[in-house]
Amino acid sequence: MRSNRLVLAAATLAASALLLTACGGDDSGSDSSSSSASGGGAASFDPTSIAKDDTIAALLPEKIASSGKLVVGSDTSYAPAEYIDEDGTTPVGYDVDLAKGIAAVLGLEADVQTADFSGIIPAIGSKYDVGISSFTINAEREEQANMVQYFEAGEAYAVATGNPKKVNGDDLCGLTVGVQTGTVEDEELDALAAACISSGKDEITPLKYAKQTDVTTALVGGKADVMYADSPIIAYAIAQTDGKLEQLGDVFASAPQGIVVSKDDQALTDAIQKAVQKLIDSGDYGKILEAWGNDTGAVETAELNPSVS
Repeated sequence: MRSNRLVLAAATLAASALLLTACGGDDSGSDSSSSSASGGGAASFDPTSIAKDDTIAALLPEKIASSGKLVVGSDTSYAPAEYIDEDGTTPVGYDVDLAKGIAAVLGLEADVQTADFSGIIPAIGSKYDVGISSFTINAEREEQANMVQYFEAGEAYAVATGNPKKVNGDDLCGLTVGVQTGTVEDEELDALAAACISSGKDEITPLKYAKQTDVTTALVGGKADVMYADSPIIAYAIAQTDGKLEQLGDVFASAPQGIVVSKDDQALTDAIQKAVQKLIDSGDYGKILEAWGNDTGAVETAELNPSVS
């Protein structure tokens, strides 16, 4: 669930040929693809422009402070939030830049590590210090971890241009629907599928992939009738595929996104929350989002574990 209105920075658009080579999975949704979702010329951000805040940095647990880095788990297949740049190695995106900004406030370097989306939260506090990967805040996730709000967005559908399958967003029964595993949309698709069965309608065929790039490729290649994802990802995919896809209907179900921190580490949680608020108040947060065309998703307060349904 991402922003209602999205204007992508033109510099982040990639040729559709890159996307069409990304998928090596079969119809079952198995993933044997490259994790790279290149964006031609990522928006630039220099974390050295953000000064360390000694007061906030002093909140850090000694183990992290002495390491000199903030280890961030991120599914880098989710452009434009987090993805791999054209060099095939470097994580980029507005979430990546925000991670750099947070680390800079704390006097650290951000070590953004590519991870499977569904495996990030279970590894928080052990493998990763934090998770920054477009996590929609919901009650289930707040039971597992602390979540610091930093963005707001919605959900959307995409179809092939011209909607040749005549997809109706209000009724997906009988269709093949592409979705990334572990996302809120994945969970909601299961509920939609169950509703089709209980009402006696044709079943939904879920087409699930571990990487969003593969979901998009499945739609472009005709394996999926419709794609269900966060709205910035839908908008980016439409731009990236050079007219092959279009959004179906309006953005819906807007909700906050959060940075994931271990419930067992209140000190780090406090440091992250205050660092995000510092970036918001200084204007650096807004500059990062604006550079990526996502400033309409900005929030004013880095609220900890906001009340959600």
